[in-house]
Amino acid sequence: MATREVENIFADILERAKALDPVNTRKWFEKLTALYLDGGALEIGCPDEATVQFLRDNCKSSFAHSAQQITGHLVVVDFSVDTRKKSARRAQRRGVELKLHPDYTFDDFVVGPSNRLAHASCVAVSQSPGNTYNPLFIYGNSGLGKTHLLHAVCCEARGKSDKAVIQFLSCENFVNRFIRAIEVGNLAGFQSQFRTVDILVIDDIQFLREREQSQEEFFHTFNALYNNGKQIILSADCSPVELPSLEERLVSRFGWGLVARIDPPSHDTRVAIVQKKAHLRGLNISEEIAEYVARKVHANIRELEGALTTIYAVAITTNKQITLELSQIALEGQIESAARHISITDIIEVVTNHFDVRLADLQSKKRSQSVTLPRQICMYLARDLTKHSLEEIGGHLGGRDHTTVMHACNKIIQARSSEPEMHAVLDELARQITRAARA
Repeated sequence: MATREVENIFADILERAKALDPVNTRKWFEKLTALYLDGGALEIGCPDEATVQFLRDNCKSSFAHSAQQITGHLVVVDFSVDTRKKSARRAQRRGVELKLHPDYTFDDFVVGPSNRLAHASCVAVSQSPGNTYNPLFIYGNSGLGKTHLLHAVCCEARGKSDKAVIQFLSCENFVNRFIRAIEVGNLAGFQSQFRTVDILVIDDIQFLREREQSQEEFFHTFNALYNNGKQIILSADCSPVELPSLEERLVSRFGWGLVARIDPPSHDTRVAIVQKKAHLRGLNISEEIAEYVARKVHANIRELEGALTTIYAVAITTNKQITLELSQIALEGQIESAARHISITDIIEVVTNHFDVRLADLQSKKRSQSVTLPRQICMYLARDLTKHSLEEIGGHLGGRDHTTVMHACNKIIQARSSEPEMHAVLDELARQITRAARA
């Protein structure tokens, strides 16, 4: 088959794959090439091993279906490093074994007040493993970027040293490998594999709890690496002192280096994340759309990505440009679903606890600032997080009319735009309310 014909067919396959699989579509798909297309086989060239692994794990089926639809024949699809490119040859010489996500680099990580320390410490460690912060312990709730930073450290460290031996795996994987080594009588091989690396990265170390033998093994692995000046990086959903059912000697060691927390992103950071994620997927969205998504999705970065995927899927299936109106329609069901789980009672409970006021005070005619502000915040959050009318919201808060509720919402909107402290408080309250409603 002629080269030009292959290129044209592959371009059509790419477009079809994007439409079939919007979740995994990436801007760097443009860098993929058709190395071979003939006889029911398609080999796709990739710039590096990380891309190969991502496509094999996430996109093989969608590319196979796309190839079948475009060519009209069954096509077996595989991915490999395009050795015609210098970067690919370098990657092959390194003998890459790490399964690193191509999106999870420092360049693609959005830095804000909530994650600045964690990001800076990971950058420092990647520049000088074993010499800066050792161990490095990063913690925070699910979906806030811990795994992204771990991948980024490995990617950067690997790029700086061809000879660096890096092990990056989940705690569950570590435990399973340890159990398997005992079963087959190869404990010495397991210990050699993990105690001789230059960088050991373990995600979700909290899963080490209540596993006495695994804790014992990891204790000795930790000591061997630390004493030899090798870098240890760990992540968890809580701080070391809060880890349940973990030996005190391990908890103590986790705090020897730097412990960095990642908090939920602020509104401005969420806007930047939406814009960055959209760019990675090759989506052109306005700042107005990014603001809308960031305002409506509070929980974590994964939900922001999910919102973008929904918008993209609707745009593809309807063959329309991504506009604010389309985005609102696309996310309406998703937002309404979340709103159905949130009641005004949930909002009042969180706000009264935060400001240490009573429901009776909010429903009273008191006008002191200590009561008026929480009352107005309740009205604003009820308007933003539920589908209740202004009259219904006012009824829950002392029978106030809709003009009072509207005035309160406008006051809080103004305060949110001009006062960073109010911005942070509203974001935190919204997260607490959403979390409580889903519990």
